[in-house]
Amino acid sequence: MLAKRQLSELVYDAVNLEGIPFTLPEIQTLLNGITVGGHKVTDQEIALNQANGWRTLFRWVEQGDFSISAQIACELHAIAGKNEALAWGKFRTGAVTIAGTDYMPPSSKDLPFLFESLVDELPIITEIYDRAIHVFLSMAKNQFFYDVNKRMGRFMMNGLLLSEGYPAINLPAKRQLEFNNLMLEFYQTGQQKPMNLFLRSCLDERTIKIMKEE
Repeated sequence: MLAKRQLSELVYDAVNLEGIPFTLPEIQTLLNGITVGGHKVTDQEIALNQANGWRTLFRWVEQGDFSISAQIACELHAIAGKNEALAWGKFRTGAVTIAGTDYMPPSSKDLPFLFESLVDELPIITEIYDRAIHVFLSMAKNQFFYDVNKRMGRFMMNGLLLSEGYPAINLPAKRQLEFNNLMLEFYQTGQQKPMNLFLRSCLDERTIKIMKEE
């Protein structure tokens, strides 16, 4: 319920992190089914795809259908990455690069095995936020898709948290510079701790307080 009430904020932060300058009232208007002037049609589609991705995730969590699996990731990417990525709803079949770093993501032929390895690693990680953040960072580093990888990683991370009854992590757009710098460091070193601490610091204290009271 708390995550659903944050939907417009979740979409606002996600699209602004991608350089799409919607205001929060504009996102709220768009999610109410009213178009907003002065924005590209493609930008509006990206915002609506993001919202539809969250709504699908909420439904899966409520119905007990969410899991960390390649099938779920691809089905969600087909919604969130539609008309934006080179191909959507399936793992990439070619090479990609990441701007700002000389780190090279793995070969496309290794992606199915790498996702299976990710799933196998999760039971070993006992703390829920460590486990969820590991999902996000692994998906970001392996770049399973041609595009929309970090957003997909955040979807899967939060799907895991919500399905276990924990607050979602929303990355505020105002912390974009800090996020970008830490991600570039992570790509180079593979060390998860700095990003883990950063993402934990993005947890909404108001939500935590409400859940503790409940």
